[in-house]
Amino acid sequence: MAARPKLLKVDTNNTDNTDYMILPIQIRFNDVDQMGHINNAVIMEYFDLGKSEYFSAVGVPPETGEFTVVIVHLEVDFLTQIHFHDHIHITTHTEKIGNKSVTVKQQVVDTDTGDICASCHTILSGYSRLTQTSAPIPDSLRKAIKQFEEEHKE
Repeated sequence: MAARPKLLKVDTNNTDNTDYMILPIQIRFNDVDQMGHINNAVIMEYFDLGKSEYFSAVGVPPETGEFTVVIVHLEVDFLTQIHFHDHIHITTHTEKIGNKSVTVKQQVVDTDTGDICASCHTILSGYSRLTQTSAPIPDSLRKAIKQFEEEHKE
């Protein structure tokens, strides 16, 4: 059985001293491109896995319910190469909750060195599956995110 994600402080040159959920990533052979490193598109998939696990842990599974969140903006910095035998994990943390959006900060971290290999800021919009339109972030989600992160602080 795969390890479940957990929230803890990580020493990743994190200047805001924030807690992050940690999701270990198993690199697959087909993640490697012709250059011998993990393809940038695959790193985006790793970030998606981190977001899915984070929101499921908070109580908003991406595949069920009337309300969900959808990506409306991404900013990614690819800082160092990742290779097949590297050990990495994804960190995920909610930075900001707006009226209809949530901003999430993520990093790909080399587990052995603590180096940040890539970082991502994502803005997700609240979304109603019933009306197929943007929707306000429910108070219940705001409380769940705050409670989740408070309960998992060191």
